[in-house]
Amino acid sequence: MATTPDSGSEAVETVDVEDVATARALFGERQSNLKALERALGVKADSRGNEVTFRGTAAAVKLAVDTLRELRRMVSQGHALFPSDADHAARIVREGGGERLREILSDIIHIGVRNRRVTPKSVTQKAYVDAIREHDIVFGVGPAGTGKTYLAMAMAIGALQRKEVNRIVLVRPAVEAGEKLGFLPGDIAEKVNPYLRPLHDALNDMVDFDKAGKLLELGTIEIAPLAFMRGRTLSDSFVILDEAQNTTTEQMKMFLTRLGIGSKAVITGDVTQVDLPSGKMSGLVEAQKVLLNIDEIKFVAFTDKDVVRHRLVQEIVRAYDRFGSSGTSHS
Repeated sequence: MATTPDSGSEAVETVDVEDVATARALFGERQSNLKALERALGVKADSRGNEVTFRGTAAAVKLAVDTLRELRRMVSQGHALFPSDADHAARIVREGGGERLREILSDIIHIGVRNRRVTPKSVTQKAYVDAIREHDIVFGVGPAGTGKTYLAMAMAIGALQRKEVNRIVLVRPAVEAGEKLGFLPGDIAEKVNPYLRPLHDALNDMVDFDKAGKLLELGTIEIAPLAFMRGRTLSDSFVILDEAQNTTTEQMKMFLTRLGIGSKAVITGDVTQVDLPSGKMSGLVEAQKVLLNIDEIKFVAFTDKDVVRHRLVQEIVRAYDRFGSSGTSHS
């Protein structure tokens, strides 16, 4: 079990990096990587030349030293570091995954627009990616910002590029979350488009805008409301069902039974964000009970520790969780 960084006595430890060039790459421009470790682990980092001294609780200093040493091994292997890598590395080491740090951060799933590398950023994300590789149906369940849909999209694009599938189908339920579809302007396509916008955004992060448009035009990538799946069989496809907490029992069963030969399905959702009418069972909640004992179906549970958006998102998720568990409510 990883030691929590807020326990133990005060400690000071200095790490000597073998040469100045490696130290520069490791510490980051304007010490950005060291600052990321300070934020993530609650330590103070002072560097001079090719040395860095960490000050803080014994537990926090140990985590900082362990993280820096693992990052140094990555740098020595030619891995370019960014401040986000240092932050994610600290998270992984804190979770007890230090021995797998290089394996996790070096698992390049996809290289997207502007050469952006898509890699797992936590132990759970790595387990999720491996599950998608090894299983035909995977459920990713957890709070917003944990990379469930983004990683699934990257895996889908990779599978399409390797010709493992012939097309990608991205699906979302069009559930009225406080807004009535009937009052929105336009035809049905225009009415449901706002619900599908997040999938377009993720796609455009993975593939050049013009290329994404061509793939959509050819039908190689399809983005559609869940209701449009009824009666279809999806063969040789990588299918992603996003916001699955807003499916009904009937819709979830309908979706899962669309899967044809040579296809893979990833279902993502957050069971704390159900927008269905009161008293209506979420298909995602029920699926976790109904399908739990089928070995070929994998469930991966994310927590607030896996949030990889802006660092404040993690604090927001935790604050709402605390608020909800306190039983306090406001009218």
